[in-house]
Amino acid sequence: MRSKVLNENGERTFALVFETGEEAIRRLTEFANEYNIGAARFTAIGAFSEVVLGYFDWEKKDYLHMPFMEQMEVLSLVGDIAREGNESKVHAHVVLGRRNASTCGGHLLQARVRPTLEVMLTESPQHLQRVHDSESGLALIDIGA
Repeated sequence: MRSKVLNENGERTFALVFETGEEAIRRLTEFANEYNIGAARFTAIGAFSEVVLGYFDWEKKDYLHMPFMEQMEVLSLVGDIAREGNESKVHAHVVLGRRNASTCGGHLLQARVRPTLEVMLTESPQHLQRVHDSESGLALIDIGA
């Protein structure tokens, strides 16, 4: 992955360009931790060769994993980054386009880039904290933390 700082006045903005074969969520998380990002938002377009989407099952309090082993266009990828403990945590949702022009989407758990993923990431000067929510079982952003 290559990166470039586009702006450092107020909100720091990065352009991130992922290359074929990189695992998107893992690399984005590594980048966020390397740059000590505690609150950010991002959007992206590109394509994946394999993807694991998640759908949160309320009764089980866990994500159902839905793997796709096919080339798909990233029509829309949006997400945020917040702190969970001392680590940066990426939360992303994606809509993917298939060869037959149908779409699928969900929580992005894993994705293998092919040929590229172009991410525009904007960091906020304040940090956000994720805190365990006992009702859902998830780590949710706590505005007051």
